[in-house]
Amino acid sequence: MDILSSCYLFKGLSPLQIENLARISNETSIEKDAWLFHEGDAANCLYLLADGSVDLLTTIENDVELPTARLRTSGDCFGTGALVEPFQYSLSARCAEAADVLTISRDDLAQTLEKDSKFGKIVMGNLAGHYLERLREARQELKIHFKILLKVMRF
Repeated sequence: MDILSSCYLFKGLSPLQIENLARISNETSIEKDAWLFHEGDAANCLYLLADGSVDLLTTIENDVELPTARLRTSGDCFGTGALVEPFQYSLSARCAEAADVLTISRDDLAQTLEKDSKFGKIVMGNLAGHYLERLREARQELKIHFKILLKVMRF
């Protein structure tokens, strides 16, 4: 339950709501270099890291993998495409080392969100805040790259 309560998505949930989440969570051990999912796959599960590390990657030009993040902290979640339409993973996930993960199926989570509207409001609000922060970070990165491009073009 500590893993669930440490995840940004579940901040603000009551102990009972966390307990209900724990009931629909399954722990799985994954070997090093195993793929959990690929970019564009149907997002059937939300994942939370319990132990180990997971790389999030995107593919550029067919076969070039670009790492976007390495998750190492217990409670880090990924696969949030399972929460929003079109229910597809926007990145790929591969174990950088052997890992233990919690999985929550999209269907079980959707039922929980429907039964408890307060739960749904908290989770989706946390997700929106996280996405806005990621958008802000992406804009900052884009500005940096654009400035470099402008300097190169001026020479």
